[in-house]
Amino acid sequence: MAGLEHYRLAKDPAIIKLGNMIQNRYRYFRWTKRTAFISFMYVIVVPGCVGYLGWKYDGQWDMRAKRRGDMLSDR
Repeated sequence: MAGLEHYRLAKDPAIIKLGNMIQNRYRYFRWTKRTAFISFMYVIVVPGCVGYLGWKYDGQWDMRAKRRGDMLSDR
């Protein structure tokens, strides 16, 4: 093993480029129709649907102290 340094890893240029791209993502971001639509879906629509379902089904199921064979609904 004359002269080889086995404790060092060879740097892959593609991995370095990916790391730099992820680190500087904010510099290259642009608002397009696609990014605006995706942002709208994740910021407005998804929390709205989760909130609506939580409001609609609030209090219908009692999950505390349930055993095998007990009913989930309180109706």
